[in-house]
Amino acid sequence: MLWFFLIDGALIILLLVLALRRKPTGQDLVDDRVGGKTRGRREKKEKSEGPSKIGKAVDRAVAGRGFANTLAGQLARADLKLTVGEYIVISATAALGAALLFYILNRPILIPVGLILGFFGPRIYISQRQSKRLKAFDDQLGDGLNLMVNSLRAGYSTLQAMDVISKEMPEPIAKEFGRVVMELQLGIDFDTAMQNLMRRMPSPDLDLMITAMSVQREVGGNLAEVLDAISFTIRERVRIKGEIKVLIAQGRFTGYLLTLLPFALAGFLYLYNPDFIGPMFQDPCGWIMIGVSLVLIVVGYFVINKIISIEV
Repeated sequence: MLWFFLIDGALIILLLVLALRRKPTGQDLVDDRVGGKTRGRREKKEKSEGPSKIGKAVDRAVAGRGFANTLAGQLARADLKLTVGEYIVISATAALGAALLFYILNRPILIPVGLILGFFGPRIYISQRQSKRLKAFDDQLGDGLNLMVNSLRAGYSTLQAMDVISKEMPEPIAKEFGRVVMELQLGIDFDTAMQNLMRRMPSPDLDLMITAMSVQREVGGNLAEVLDAISFTIRERVRIKGEIKVLIAQGRFTGYLLTLLPFALAGFLYLYNPDFIGPMFQDPCGWIMIGVSLVLIVVGYFVINKIISIEV
């Protein structure tokens, strides 16, 4: 009977998540630019494959709020085809599903933990996806600029050189430069298109490239030579970062181990022998011990991160 409830709850959560997903059309930027007729076609299309009514209702409720704009930016940087309303509903569903799981397992004291983990789990996933995507972009930017320099020396225009990057380079740099090319072809001015790219990819190396290109457009000069120097600097920075990452790998994993080990051990003891660790949650002194332990764990994690953080 227990497994029946677990499977049933998992299927319900999966169906809700799939119902909230919408198929990526890849035309949001184009539709926003050309407006009118294209937007009307998009709205008709979304009636059949857009977000659910619940997601639309949440979108309307949070429209214009500061946290909604922040979430929208984070979803764009993570390249997730979700609206803010869809993300909120998925987070709430995950939180309730995790709480229901602990309730079925007859662990009521862990229900708040399930709510917290379920609600913040999607946010952690988005943050990790953003970091992974930004790192991949930074690693590819040096080679992308080198390809752009060669294209400029071959007689291509700046737009054509960026188009070469969008066609020849792998993701995510190809997709991001493809969006820039699309915006420029639709009539958006160069500075606005590059600032949009900077919002999607907040990279110091990219900022350096955009600044150099903007200055060159204002005062003139050989853009290929400027980008060649920037490309060499970026590749060297990527190489040095890789060496530093190897040197601090032990300290980084030590921080992860020391942070996660107390939680894993406490969870295992509670699930394996609740009578052994249960009294800690029933005595006020136990809660004081838990609070002090959490504070020390957090402080230790940040201290280790501070030690191994080396700016390049």
